[in-house]
Amino acid sequence: MLIIGCDFHPSFQQVAIFDKRTGEMQEKRLQHRDEAERFYRELAGPPVRVGMEACGHYPWFERWLEELGIELWLGDAAEVRASVVRKQKTGRRSGSPRARKWAAIGA
Repeated sequence: MLIIGCDFHPSFQQVAIFDKRTGEMQEKRLQHRDEAERFYRELAGPPVRVGMEACGHYPWFERWLEELGIELWLGDAAEVRASVVRKQKTGRRSGSPRARKWAAIGA
């Protein structure tokens, strides 16, 4: 099974893909609707589950995934945010040039 987390924006999607069979993970940025449609259409084979926050931009996407036989899980944005334990730094933020600069000067 492929599990896909989708951060859905009006002009692009940021997706994280986890393959439960192999343990492989990858990330992709799907720039336009046609690129997103091509990506999901090519997922034939293993079962696919997509999870995303409910938003106003997705109704076409929900119908389209259903046509492809892809399972969609929608989460309430407020509940998703409330369940996340906030950390001061993340690996990406702490590895940024700006974060390294502040660390170097002791801020």
